[in-house]
Amino acid sequence: MIADDAVATESQHEQELAALALTEHPTVKAAYQTVAENWLGRAKASDAMRERFDAAFAEVMFSAAVWSSNQDKLRPKVSCITRLAHPVADRQIPGSRWGIDNPDTVYRVIPISGDERYEIRGRVGRNRMTENYFTLWDPNMGTVAVLNGKTMDVDSDGSYTITVDSEPANGRPNHVQTTAEAHEFYIRDVLLDWANDDPNHITVERLGGAPGTPARTADEQADATADMMAHFANFTGKLSHGIYKMPANNFNLAWSADKVGAMKNQVYVMGRFDLGPDETFVVDVKDGGAEYFTVPLSNIWGTTLNIVDRTGSLNKAQSLPNADGSYTYVISPVDPGVANWIDSDGLREGILTLRMAEFDEGGPRPDLGATGRVVALDRLDDEVPDIPRVSAEGRAEQLALRRQAYLRRIPEGTPNERTN
Repeated sequence: MIADDAVATESQHEQELAALALTEHPTVKAAYQTVAENWLGRAKASDAMRERFDAAFAEVMFSAAVWSSNQDKLRPKVSCITRLAHPVADRQIPGSRWGIDNPDTVYRVIPISGDERYEIRGRVGRNRMTENYFTLWDPNMGTVAVLNGKTMDVDSDGSYTITVDSEPANGRPNHVQTTAEAHEFYIRDVLLDWANDDPNHITVERLGGAPGTPARTADEQADATADMMAHFANFTGKLSHGIYKMPANNFNLAWSADKVGAMKNQVYVMGRFDLGPDETFVVDVKDGGAEYFTVPLSNIWGTTLNIVDRTGSLNKAQSLPNADGSYTYVISPVDPGVANWIDSDGLREGILTLRMAEFDEGGPRPDLGATGRVVALDRLDDEVPDIPRVSAEGRAEQLALRRQAYLRRIPEGTPNERTN
């Protein structure tokens, strides 16, 4: 535990260590093998993507172990379910990214029953986040209710209380009314400014008497984890399959949804790139007035690429705009020497999932969208002459600041580097 850290809490570390132990259960180990074989058999992955499978699969499966371990609605906890690998108590905790995560986001879950009453307490950071939502889901990731953390009532010290039950608010601030379909909170703390934005401190308490049913046995938990492992693989496999049915290097679809995990208040622009040697993919973005947007890359297994030591994603605060307010990005496995380089970490194919959010009351402007085009590396000066150039020294400084800023979210350090 890191003193007063919003994410690296004693509870979080206990859950991570318990999930690590759970991965040694025979049922979970058998599922690990079966799910891997089934996913690889269906995916039709290229050699390059197959090389990324083992590391990505380990993260997806560990996320399932963490998440499935916090499904007891009578004994709720706050679980951060998408983290990078880090040490805890001399153990190496695997990463837990899955489902095409957003590198700007701290994701947490809390199990909820519509028959129970809860209080969620916490504290916002000194810099209030641009985008922050407490979304109450049904069992199918459909939206039951949403509380906007950016505008919820907080005390002078930043503390807050969220009441959760089936009754109307009746004057209670920060109230979320549940239904019989209520299943869990999915909380997105989106950090636009990595160096200064702080995720929420969050705790949960179920009100009322002692639980009327026992907690899961180890075998019951292992069965639940095995089921979620298969679900995560199927979910991501279908998502990637849908994207790969789209033409390569054709990036102009914008859609909004509040089902199967999509955020109700976001617009998504999705596509994929597939490049030849010495080619880049240039993406031109018009954000439609979004206060927040991000441009991340991922593999077909649903995990983002290197987001700490490489620019595997860039958000609006990390990008330089064009003179007209639009943005131009260059996706390439090698450094093209320009600003707004999205580093594909050696891959010449991958998935882009732009997320745009926080529009004015009237919604996005009509120009919202993104288009992509393949440009030869040696033609960038002619095709995108207005993008500022970046020297090797400038890139090194950018990456050093990026790493320093990201590690605020993972104060335990990376597996090869600890903090005191």
